[in-house]
Amino acid sequence: MTDKTPYAPVLRTQADVEAAWRHLINPLGWPEPRLWFMFVGADGVPFPQLSQIEDMPADIGSDGAESVATVMSHLVSDMGFDRVEFLLCRPDDGPPSPTDQKNAADLYEACRAAAVPVGVVHLATDTEFWPIPADAIGQRVA
Repeated sequence: MTDKTPYAPVLRTQADVEAAWRHLINPLGWPEPRLWFMFVGADGVPFPQLSQIEDMPADIGSDGAESVATVMSHLVSDMGFDRVEFLLCRPDDGPPSPTDQKNAADLYEACRAAAVPVGVVHLATDTEFWPIPADAIGQRVA
């Protein structure tokens, strides 16, 4: 008999969130860009279901980010979550590209405008995870 303890992280820091993404999203390898998101409560415990948006354009754009932020705003307020964590995914390797940084910036800006608390946006490529902190791309976080 195997006793499996369910994965139950507490996400207090960017490193905690990155470790959770590394645990939850595998194997890596993406046929097209995607956006994963998870909701986190005030106690740092994530909601047990992850969600993703498939068939995303490589460049989300401000309109796409605003649409995402609008949906997140309703869910955060209706469900009482503390914040949203985003994981941008794309095919290929390498650190965050200018497009990845723009996508993160668009998400940060749209969430700030919609009063959606958001943690550090992360990127998953075909081989690695990368944080894209708001301050590294000149964004203010609400």
